[in-house]
Amino acid sequence: MDVEIAENRLRHGVVIDEETERVARVLVDAIFAVHTTLGPGLVESVYVECLVIELEARGIKVQREVHVPIVYRGKTVKPGLRIDLLVEDRIIVEAKAVDVMLAVFKFKTRTYLKLTRLRLGFLVNFNVPLIKDGMTRIIL
Repeated sequence: MDVEIAENRLRHGVVIDEETERVARVLVDAIFAVHTTLGPGLVESVYVECLVIELEARGIKVQREVHVPIVYRGKTVKPGLRIDLLVEDRIIVEAKAVDVMLAVFKFKTRTYLKLTRLRLGFLVNFNVPLIKDGMTRIIL
């Protein structure tokens, strides 16, 4: 196990399995590749499409706009929610291309994790000069 993963687990008190961590590393590398190639200033849908292409080229399964039903008191609430990207059925990616990241985006990603019972998500704002400043790893 690499040191960064071990430190992350200690810091958050959460254990993310090795395969999810492996996929997360590929995902982060793909995000860097897309941003390095395109830079900031485009619309979210372009970044999402390019990230899908990049992940598929790396042999990673990715689904776009995954519908997740919301059940409240035994009833399905419409319209439910749509996750921007679901990577290897393990990681949620909420993509943005905005000037200002609002706190609600992080809350939204956390809620997606809670409703899907997944543990790891990434909130990514592609509209930044350095993509490392636009990525937030969210663990539930």
